[in-house]
Amino acid sequence: MSPRMISNQLSSCRSSLRQPTFGLVEKLPASPANGGGEAARCIVNMFNNNIEERLLGSPEEDRSDLKWRVWVESKKIWRVAAPGILARVTSFGLLVVTQSFMGHISELDLAAYALVQTLIVRLSLWYNSILVLIAGYMSNAEIAISAFSICLNISAWQLMIFFGFLGAACVRVANELGRGDANAVKFSIKVIMSTSVILGLVFCILCLIFGHNLGYLFTSNEEVAETVADLSVLLAFTMLFNSIQPVLSGVAIGAGLQGTVAIINLCSFYVIGVPLGALLAYVAGLEIRGLWIGMLSGVGVQILALSFMVWRTNWELQVIKASERLGRWFLKPSEEPDESLNHA
Repeated sequence: MSPRMISNQLSSCRSSLRQPTFGLVEKLPASPANGGGEAARCIVNMFNNNIEERLLGSPEEDRSDLKWRVWVESKKIWRVAAPGILARVTSFGLLVVTQSFMGHISELDLAAYALVQTLIVRLSLWYNSILVLIAGYMSNAEIAISAFSICLNISAWQLMIFFGFLGAACVRVANELGRGDANAVKFSIKVIMSTSVILGLVFCILCLIFGHNLGYLFTSNEEVAETVADLSVLLAFTMLFNSIQPVLSGVAIGAGLQGTVAIINLCSFYVIGVPLGALLAYVAGLEIRGLWIGMLSGVGVQILALSFMVWRTNWELQVIKASERLGRWFLKPSEEPDESLNHA
């Protein structure tokens, strides 16, 4: 390599690069004997800084303009959430579409399909499945199971969207904690929560407007459709709650508090939600409405507990803990080149 080429590369590197990040540059030789040593170090430096930019964000994101920061954060959120939303909505949508066809065959087939779906449902929806089984012991079990299952499937289908936001919240909180920026964690939580709640309000309003006609998409039975219409107001509030609790769960999981989240979920759903729903349904005589109120109460308690936990979390302390975990789990970069030289 000619001296002129080396000089050009050095000047270019010095004008554009920041500090090296991964400890690779310090291990490259810089003696005059190899001529291009310093230029090679600058090239590796450029590579390191490019990786740092992709992992931690570009300098443009440090702009103080609020609209710009919201726009950048929203792009990051949707980049993570969109694939999960698409996968979950399409996969669960097959169950909902199948139920809509079954309901127009006969109400007995609709109730049977609801029970079969309950038995094969995934772990994340066991709470709903237990309530469907409880509905089977009501006076008009066929109508109760059909209507309750229709509303649950509509709610669960909408919940699939916000499961995507749960994943995005996990990733964004964990990323910013690893980056060591507590303020960025708080800002990310605000953006993703605002986005999710706005979508939840849209679904809530649509359910209030069209709730009386939802049942006819799944069945031609007047009694089942009327029962679904009676639950439409409760269903609308459920859709709003669905936009809040997954994001709060994702934030807590991203901060490494998944053990606490599991305890809150168990207590909210199985200690409060299911028993309260059974009492309201059979003792208070509210039947299917009582079951739904109990379910909604469990979700409400979960939201309150998670909100309090997130509000009380010291994010500066979480940054320190994340840094300590990274220090324990990751190999120091300076050790890797030494090992490769020994093998050579």
